Amino acid sequence: MGSEQRGSGRELTVQGGIRNSRLQRSQYTISLMNEGLRAELLTSREMMRIQNTFMQILQELIQRYTRGESTSVTTETAESLLTSIMYAADAHLFSFEEPEMAITCLKTVDIRQIYERGVEKVSQCLEETKQLYKGIMANKLEVPVDAYNLTIDESLPVFLRKYGIVFDAHNTMASIDYPLAIDDMRLQGVFYMKQYLERLKLETEFCRMFDQRELLDLLAHYGRECRFNYRIELFNIYELVLNQAIFSVLSGGDADEIRISESQYKRLEQQFMSLNEPLIRSVIGNAMEKLQQELPIHPQLKEYMDGCKEDLVQRVANAAKHDSLRAVIITEREAEVKSMVLFLGEEDRMSDVELRRRLDEIMACERKEDKVRLILSSFHSFHDFLDMLESDCLYGEEYDALFHAFGDMELAILAKIVFYEELRSESWDLPSILLLEKEYEMEWQMQFVRCLQGMSRERLQLVEKYMGEMDYEQMKFY
Repeated sequence: MGSEQRGSGRELTVQGGIRNSRLQRSQYTISLMNEGLRAELLTSREMMRIQNTFMQILQELIQRYTRGESTSVTTETAESLLTSIMYAADAHLFSFEEPEMAITCLKTVDIRQIYERGVEKVSQCLEETKQLYKGIMANKLEVPVDAYNLTIDESLPVFLRKYGIVFDAHNTMASIDYPLAIDDMRLQGVFYMKQYLERLKLETEFCRMFDQRELLDLLAHYGRECRFNYRIELFNIYELVLNQAIFSVLSGGDADEIRISESQYKRLEQQFMSLNEPLIRSVIGNAMEKLQQELPIHPQLKEYMDGCKEDLVQRVANAAKHDSLRAVIITEREAEVKSMVLFLGEEDRMSDVELRRRLDEIMACERKEDKVRLILSSFHSFHDFLDMLESDCLYGEEYDALFHAFGDMELAILAKIVFYEELRSESWDLPSILLLEKEYEMEWQMQFVRCLQGMSRERLQLVEKYMGEMDYEQMKFY
């Protein structure tokens, strides 16, 4: 249904008695009928005829759904089937240029024909969506961002495989975690998915215009600046890249660069701190135009980029007001201390069978000292350490004995995991975090916090020092 893009543009106009603002994209046929009745373009008798035909189609669909074994289903199933029918009707009626034309169709064309044409449109859209997906897979970014990869590799194939054109057309049937820069949640089913892939394609095309090594470095700097593990967070890659390219242009760099040096940042900071919001909007708009002129930007991508401009204006204006531009302009800064290299590779992990055997051996030990000794001699991967801690093979004082046997680095790694949210604050310190009243999901986490609370301030300072030297970028086990 190629006309979903223009729905928002016609909502605010009033033509021929139809108030387009009252037409709902997700329930187009029903809202169209109600508005047609209000505007006296449909009579009560015509409404009754249309509704009765839809109910007849529902009865026929119920028989198909039950394969002729029953003429009744649960209320929930009946409502879902009716919604699927109306989804198909929406697909056909929304394709008309004007709502009055759609009402004329309702008045003069057999409702079954409207439904069947809608099913054809849904089927056609599904095929177009499959082709879009093939293009997305062929041009996929090689980035270690879980939401992006899982959405493309797992969620989208599930939708394309399970989508039901007849019985479940309105259902999106997939968990789409990766956020777009601009999304239209009014759409449902395959029309939403087609729009999602069209916009993801635009975003990917743009990101492909930049050096992929620079993109990976940008993600690492972004995670470090925001104090989180970018692999597991939900954010939009395209928006991050677009913003950096704009900042590059504004600071004297090239349009195809996304690296921002410290000197470039200082220049941008001085510029933004001296401007009010209208002037910030103006300079960002000019930079966007220059970007669009110097890069191979086609009209559809240009329109999409323009739709992201105001959000960046607001973010920059707000950051300048609160002196927090570092969180918006991702800068390549030298680390204050040399980052540690943590050897936590997959090759150090035990097999599932070996891990199970070790856990059984730990639980068979009667003395806590023996358990701690066995753990320290048997586990060489932090993957396995975490699996062991989450297996509940330790009790009470055994946790304390183990944590006290850990070195400062091991304690720091665990602290980076347990206090993940707290460490995103710019001004954190370990003693203050330990004073917070918080409930923890797992027993080992609660015991770990109690253990740290009982340690000397000198020991905590050493743990905190290691925490400051670690980046989530290096913690592959998480």
